[in-house]
Amino acid sequence: MDLVRIMEKMKAHPDFHKAGMVLYHNGVVRETSRDGRRVTGLRVEVDRDRLEKVLATAKKTPGIVEVLVHINEGVDLTVGDDVMYLAVAGDVRENVIATLGKTLDTIKTTVTRKTEFFAD
Repeated sequence: MDLVRIMEKMKAHPDFHKAGMVLYHNGVVRETSRDGRRVTGLRVEVDRDRLEKVLATAKKTPGIVEVLVHINEGVDLTVGDDVMYLAVAGDVRENVIATLGKTLDTIKTTVTRKTEFFAD
């Protein structure tokens, strides 16, 4: 995964001149789970069909120019590794922030499934 490539792809979009903001999310493997257990790594699986629908919906949001995502799926990741990049470009910050938040939440709850590996 390469955030610079995503940035370059975003700026190459034919309507990028309409963007006033680009917001990037970088999800990483943290060392503790939500319930406080020590994590040694994780693996992410992606429902590709569902992801395409989520992205298509996000791209139709008023004011949004482009939405890009890269998920590091199907490999064992360790603490500190990048899990997902999500990039949203749009006209004004209210539209971009709201779209990134909604899209990220939808991806995490309906598109991806993670398996955490624990130290104990």
